Amino acid sequence: MKADLKCLTSTEMEIWAKEMGLDPYRGRQIRQWLFKRLTVSFDEMTNLSRSHREILKERARIDHLEVVKTQTSEDRTTKFLFKLADGLSIESVLIPEQDHFTICISSQAGCAMGCRFCLTAKQGLKRNLSSAEIIDQVIHVKRSMQNPEKITNIVFMGMGEPLANYDNVIRAVHNIVADNGLNFSHRKVTLSTCGLVPKIRAMGRDTSINLAVSLNASDNETRDFLMPINQKYPLHDLLSACRDFPLPHRKMITFEYILIRDVNDQEKDALRLAKLLAGIRAKINLIPLNQTAGVEFAEPSMDRILSFQEILLNKNFTAIIRKSKGQDISAACGQLSGQTL
Repeated sequence: MKADLKCLTSTEMEIWAKEMGLDPYRGRQIRQWLFKRLTVSFDEMTNLSRSHREILKERARIDHLEVVKTQTSEDRTTKFLFKLADGLSIESVLIPEQDHFTICISSQAGCAMGCRFCLTAKQGLKRNLSSAEIIDQVIHVKRSMQNPEKITNIVFMGMGEPLANYDNVIRAVHNIVADNGLNFSHRKVTLSTCGLVPKIRAMGRDTSINLAVSLNASDNETRDFLMPINQKYPLHDLLSACRDFPLPHRKMITFEYILIRDVNDQEKDALRLAKLLAGIRAKINLIPLNQTAGVEFAEPSMDRILSFQEILLNKNFTAIIRKSKGQDISAACGQLSGQTL
C-alpha cells in the first residue's frame, strides 16, 4: 500500500525516504513541498530529479479532499463541504476575526457522542478521519486564500469528538505545530472535547495545545440529559482531570457553556457553575444556542444571557458572550452536518 505522506512525522519521513533509497534530506524537501508550498502533486516538486519523482509516484500518494461546495455568510464566514475518498462528507469553517482568520476543522465524519443540542450528533458516527484528512482541511483552505498567512488559529471544534480519534488527531497536531510542518503556534491551536477524561489526561502529556471543554451544565442531572458522555465521566471526574491538566504560565482552560432556554440558563445554574470551577484557571465562553431544524431547544433572552454573565463576572471569572458567526449558512457552533443541501 502506498504511503500517505501527510500522515508521517518529520522523523518518519526521513526514515521512509531512506527506505526508498533516497537521502534522508529528501524527506525534509518533501515536507517542505507538502506543508510550506501546499503542493498536491509530485510533479511540482522540482528540486527532486525526475527519477526521484517517479519513485514517489510508485511508492507514495498525496491524498487531498474534494471540495463539493463553499458558502459565504453575510459576516464573511466561509463554510467548506468536503467529499472524502469513500464518499462521506465533512465540513470546515473559515472564521474572519479582526485582523486574522481562525479555521474550525473536523476530526470525524459524524459523531457518536449524542449531544442533544448538536446537529452533527443526529447522524451518528460514520468513521474517524485520518491525520492526512484532518491536515488537508487546513491545507485546502490555505490554498484557496490570497493571504493564507492570515490564518493564525486552528480550533478542533468541527464535526466529531477529537479525543475519540486520539491517535490520528495527535499525529495531525504534531504536523500542524512542527517548524517543518504547517508551523502554527501551539498557543494558537485549541482542541474542544465533550469530556473523555482518560484522553484529557493523555493530551496533557502528549501535547501543549490549548484545551477547551464543552461543559454546558453545572450539575450531573442536567448534563446527563444534554450530553450522554456525562453518564460515563461525570462532572467530578471531568473537573478532576481539568484541575490536573498542565497549564503553562498565563494559560487557561476554556469552558464552553451553550445557554439553552429553561434548561441551564437560570441564576442557580450560574452560581453553581462558579462554585464548580472554583480553583481552576478558567475562561468561560457563553454561547447562546444556535437554533436549527432538528434541535428541540431555544435560545434564552438577552436579558437572561447578560444576567448569567454578570453573576460569573461578580465571582471574578473571565466570562465572554460569544456571538456565533455563520448562522445564516449553518456554519455556527452545533450546526455542522456534512450534508449536501
